This record gives sequence, C-alpha cells and structure tokens, in this order.
Amino acid sequence: MTSPSFWLRAGSLAMLASVAAGAFGAHALRGRLPPELLEVWETAARYMAYHGLALLAVAWLADRGVAGAPAAGCCFLAGIVLFCGSLMALALTGRRWLGAVTPLGGLAFLAGWARLLFAAWR
Repeated sequence: MTSPSFWLRAGSLAMLASVAAGAFGAHALRGRLPPELLEVWETAARYMAYHGLALLAVAWLADRGVAGAPAAGCCFLAGIVLFCGSLMALALTGRRWLGAVTPLGGLAFLAGWARLLFAAWR
C-alpha cells in the first residue's frame, strides 16, 4: 500500500470518480434534488478532485522516498471515503444524520495535509 503505483492508481481513480460525480450531478441530479442538496453533492465532488490530485502528489513524493507521503495518502483516502462519501450519501438520501460523519473526513484531510507539512520540514 505504500508503493508509488498504488498511490498513482488511487489518485487516478479518485479523479475519475470526481469527474463522473460532477457530470452526474450536473446532468442527472439537477432538477431532481433540491438546490441545497445539489450543492452538497457538488462540494463532495470538488473535494474528491482536490484530494485525488493530492494522492497523485503522494505518488510522486513516495517515488522520491519522502517518508511521510504514504501516511498522508492514507489520511487523504480516509477523508475521501468519510467526507465525500457521507456528503454524497446525504445528498442522495436526504438523511441529515450522515452529516455527522462528514467532520471526521475533514479531520482526515487536515491530518493528511499536516503529515505532508511535517514531512517537508524533515
């Protein structure tokens, strides 16, 4: 799980999913979801793209032997699942309790960026 190729695949998959989610939101969900839930969906797709790019950076850094990169990648993956996944599920189901999971994903994103920052200072 720490190989650069794993992170390249994970980042590429996240980017693929974010583009598909954006298109799905724009074409299939517009008009079917209330505007506030469509905005939730779009936020999830956008953050998935941001962190898909972060995973591609992790692949590049891991290939260069940066020690903290794989740990940051694990945090970014957890954030994508928890933050983006909970927001997408909330948008599709309208179940507001799913929003309680979202901050855990946000914390995972923050931990990933903090881990990269720490690695940069080493």
